Amino acid sequence: MSTKPIRFGVWAPVHGPRAAHHDPEEPYNASWEHNRDVVLQAEALGYDSTLIAQHTINPHQEDLDQLETWTAAAALAALTSRIEIIAAIKPYLFHPVVLAKMALQIENISRGRFALNLVNAWNKPELEKAGIGFAEHYDRYAYGKEWISIVARLTAGERLTHKGENFDVRDYALRPKDLYRARPAIYVGGESDPARDLVAVHGDTWFINGQPLADVAALIADVAARPRTGAPLRFGLSAFVIARDTDAEAEEAHQRLLALAKLDAPIKAIQRANTDPKVVMMQTMQKTPRVGSNGGTAAGLVGSYDTVAARIGEFHAAGIELFMLQFQPFEAEMKRFAEEVFPRVKGKASVLKAAHG
Repeated sequence: MSTKPIRFGVWAPVHGPRAAHHDPEEPYNASWEHNRDVVLQAEALGYDSTLIAQHTINPHQEDLDQLETWTAAAALAALTSRIEIIAAIKPYLFHPVVLAKMALQIENISRGRFALNLVNAWNKPELEKAGIGFAEHYDRYAYGKEWISIVARLTAGERLTHKGENFDVRDYALRPKDLYRARPAIYVGGESDPARDLVAVHGDTWFINGQPLADVAALIADVAARPRTGAPLRFGLSAFVIARDTDAEAEEAHQRLLALAKLDAPIKAIQRANTDPKVVMMQTMQKTPRVGSNGGTAAGLVGSYDTVAARIGEFHAAGIELFMLQFQPFEAEMKRFAEEVFPRVKGKASVLKAAHG
C-alpha cells in the first residue's frame, strides 16, 4: 500500500471534451478562458493537481482549437494559490536549456507548485509538418533520456557541462535557482520498456494510463524493481470517471457517452493514422470499449459513489497516489465527484490509516 495520501487531479480541457465531441451537454471549447475557469474551479473544490497536455496542433482534427501548454501554465501559476500545475513537454519541441529556464520561472511564479510531464510524442504530424521529423520509437526515448538529464540537472541549480549524442552544453548554469525546493517535480508518461527504464532513472512520478487494477499492479511491480537511486518512485493513474447514486445510473450515463463516442469515428481514424503504432498507450486503449483518453474508463471508475470510492482505495493499496481524472460534462461532473466521492475516499483513508497504525 502507498504510504502517501491519495491526491486527485484533473486533465485541463486543452483540446475540448475527452469522451465525445458531439455531446450537447459539453460543447467544444479549448479556449484559454475555459481552461482557466476549470482549473480555478478545481482548486476551489479541493483538487490537488492539474495536468496540461501538450500539442501544438489538435491531435484529433487540425482545424479544431488547441490550447498552448506552457504559456497557459505560466498564467495559471500566477492565478492559482494551491493546486499543483503539471505541464507536459515533448522534448523535440524545446532545447533543454530553454525549457529548463522556463520550468524554473514557472516554478518561481507558482511558489513551488510546478512540475513537468515528459512525454515522447505519438502524434506524427505536429513534428513532421514542422520539419522537426518524427524519429523511430527507441530513438525518441534515447533523445528524451539525454534531454531530461540536462533539464533535471539545470533545474537543480547545477553548473553543467554535457557532451552527448544530441546536445553540447558548456559551463551552463541557470539563475535564480529554485527558491522553494531542490527542483520542480518530474512526471514521466509512457509504458514501453524504454519508457520504464527512463522513469526509473529520471522520474519522480510515473503516470500510468487507465487500465484494470491487475494490469496496473503488474506495471508498478515491474518499474519498482528496476535500478534506481534517490527517493522511491511514486505512481499516478489516468482515469475517466462516471459516478452516480447507483451502479445502474452510472452505467446508463456510460452507455450514453459510448454511443456519442461512436460519432467520433472519423476523428479517431485520423488519430490512428497519425499515431506511431509502437506507442503502448494506443495498443492498450484498443483492448476494451471505453470513453476518455489515456485509458479512460478502462480503469473501472464507473459506478455508484461507493463503488468508485472502493475502486480508488484498491488502486491506492496497489501503489497509486495521484488520480488524474477526466469528466464529461467536465465542470458539473468534477463538482459531483468532489462533493460525493471526496468524503467517501477520505473516510476510507482514515480507516485504513488507523488499521495500519
